[in-house]
Amino acid sequence: MKREILAYLLLLVFVGVSAQNAPQKRKIDTVKTEIVEVVTKFDPKIADANKIRKNPVIKLSDRNKKKKLTYSIFSAPVASTFIPKSGVVKGVDVGVRERIYDNYIAAGFGNYTSPYFEAYLHRQTRFQSEFGLLTKYTASFDDVENTLLNSTFSNFVANLFYKQEERYFDWKVGFATEMNQYNWYGLQPNIFAPNVINTINEGQNYNYFKFSGEVDFLDSYIDDANLFISYFSDNFDSKEVLASLHTNFDIPLNVLSSSLNNLAVKTSFELLNGSFKSDYTTLNELAYSIFTIRVNPEYTNDFNSFSLKLGAKIAASFDGENSVNHFLMYPDIKITKPIIKENLNIYVGVTGGLQTNTYKDFTEDNPFVSPTLFITQTSETYNAFLGLNGKINNDISFNLSGSIKEQEDKPLFIRNNSKSNGTNNTVFKGYEYGNSFTVVYDDVKSVSILGELEYDFNKNLTLGTNIQFDNYTTNLQSEAWNLPNVQASIFGKYKTNEWYATTNIFFIGDRKDVFYNAVFPSNNNTVNNLSSFIDININGGYHLNDKFSVFLKLNNVLNNQYERFANFNVQGFQVLGGLTYKFDF
Repeated sequence: MKREILAYLLLLVFVGVSAQNAPQKRKIDTVKTEIVEVVTKFDPKIADANKIRKNPVIKLSDRNKKKKLTYSIFSAPVASTFIPKSGVVKGVDVGVRERIYDNYIAAGFGNYTSPYFEAYLHRQTRFQSEFGLLTKYTASFDDVENTLLNSTFSNFVANLFYKQEERYFDWKVGFATEMNQYNWYGLQPNIFAPNVINTINEGQNYNYFKFSGEVDFLDSYIDDANLFISYFSDNFDSKEVLASLHTNFDIPLNVLSSSLNNLAVKTSFELLNGSFKSDYTTLNELAYSIFTIRVNPEYTNDFNSFSLKLGAKIAASFDGENSVNHFLMYPDIKITKPIIKENLNIYVGVTGGLQTNTYKDFTEDNPFVSPTLFITQTSETYNAFLGLNGKINNDISFNLSGSIKEQEDKPLFIRNNSKSNGTNNTVFKGYEYGNSFTVVYDDVKSVSILGELEYDFNKNLTLGTNIQFDNYTTNLQSEAWNLPNVQASIFGKYKTNEWYATTNIFFIGDRKDVFYNAVFPSNNNTVNNLSSFIDININGGYHLNDKFSVFLKLNNVLNNQYERFANFNVQGFQVLGGLTYKFDF
């Protein structure tokens, strides 16, 4: 086998050598030659790029090179009269910064056996919640001089609230209560026998409870809304419930024009319901129920240095007891124009409104009213006013205005006629001895002039005064009962780091009430003139340190025995002193 393979290889070598040595014959090419160009798309890749090995050299021309600048100053003598003087830097006296505490307790005692207590407790947490409590108690357990009946009084007030801040709104709930005790001590002098006086029960207590809720919206068409329900009562089974919902809207008008401000709309829904056990003349029950809806759109803007407030007050009133309904509309316009910029402004306008009178409001103005009142609403048909205000300089500001207004069913306090002749043994109710007041309504037109002036003497002392003149024209009543024609006051405030003091001087002009010539049911009367009076009150104190202070209150400094209402004299010179403690939890 190996031999056969070797022989086969030798044969191949021989044939190859022979083939190389054999002569080649030239063949004739019969095929036409053509050139074919093949074009393909070049797809470059990063690997195909060649890196530049040398950096280019840029040569700048001589024109682009920075030139060296040279400066020269020409000096010339200048005449000067300035002579520098040495001095010291003057600082601004801002005083000692007063530390503000969130809580305080004050207690005191005065003549006429007058205890006093006041406290405010406040707490705020890191979760944007807030809690507060305010309570105050004042009383006098000694009688007013020369009074035949008990003339003591006491007042207690407490307010509690809780507030919470949320992401899109804040809400607040609260509870308030008042407990006030008064006496109908204003008997006509030299009429009542001792045995009659001993049978009079002159005490009256007022109790008030109020639940409220409030929501303040952030970045919303509704600014805020608040709801409250209150209950008011007395010793004679008088009851009054008031429920009210107030909402303020802020409606954008920029969709109509970019130059328009927002339109403010105030709305309210109010329900008043109450009753008295009897009226003054009969034993018939007095009841009242009034539902009121109010809408007050208001638009404000500035135009050519004029400040404009354009609005209207729309009211609908439904009297359920008397079946009387009213739909009323009042203007609400005010225009302000600066005469001398930042120093003198003139303003003019006209407004009006519908006011709901309540038993609670009447007792605040005159705590000696009888629980036999007729309750209705007062319509201020119009109130047109014109005034000037501004500043004489940076320290003195003023306001001077005049107004004309007309009110329908304006309430006036007038004394009740006595049912006792002073000698009979018939026992009447404690307010039926000519020692209480009722309310009468009349259409009254008023012309008023008001002047106000305030002077900031320095950072420690501020002085001010105001005076008002009123002229009343009544329709049915012969006089505007118990309304003064002149009212004036002077006030001052003084404060340093340690001392503080305030003073108020009041002047009330002559007033008029009735004087009955015979006992009830006679209505024969004449006019009783009540003299004007001046009342000076001073309140001051001294800060012992940041936490403790002492205070002193002086009332009726001139010891005037004036009549607040007919036959109701006030206490003389009163002194009350005490201590205040401020603290934080």
